[in-house]
Amino acid sequence: MSETRSHSNSDPAGKKGIILDAARALNRERFTPVEIEQIRRQLIARLGPKGKTSFEYVTAVLEEAGLRVAVAAQPLAEGQFEEEFQDLLHFSTLEEAEMCLIRLDELYRKFTTGKDNPSAERVLEVARLGRRRADMISRNHKVEPTKRAQKAEIARWFAIWLETPDAFFDWLDLRKKAPEFQRQFLMEEME
Repeated sequence: MSETRSHSNSDPAGKKGIILDAARALNRERFTPVEIEQIRRQLIARLGPKGKTSFEYVTAVLEEAGLRVAVAAQPLAEGQFEEEFQDLLHFSTLEEAEMCLIRLDELYRKFTTGKDNPSAERVLEVARLGRRRADMISRNHKVEPTKRAQKAEIARWFAIWLETPDAFFDWLDLRKKAPEFQRQFLMEEME
């Protein structure tokens, strides 16, 4: 443990430094669980297994730096559904992304019908995170072009669902029938 402390204190790119750099890069007025999860993933991306850090630690570092953290307003959503939300954003194919959006839509409708605004907002935050992740991968030139194209398509799906959830699935049916979509994505599956 003392090795970790000395590393963090002497190394400007230690965990705290990476957390604060990531927070500055996100440029948010407040940090919700979605942004905190993004920061946690950046730690792992930069430090590997040594970057695994608890949600509470990242929150504490942000608060210690005087940044606004908004997690207490959503205790029900975070407590009851956090594991389900985390599992939702594991999509590597278009089919998995569609299933993710179906589940997000189900949760969103359940929470809005039940007037559970904090949980409904949490669903939207998770969807925004999904869109940002897909968009980030679509612009990463280290990723193969086929996968980048899929992620760009997925980012588009998330953006449209966030803007018009009531029309999204009708739009998606039409989108999947479009010749351009079928040429690009159905041909890739055959290869």
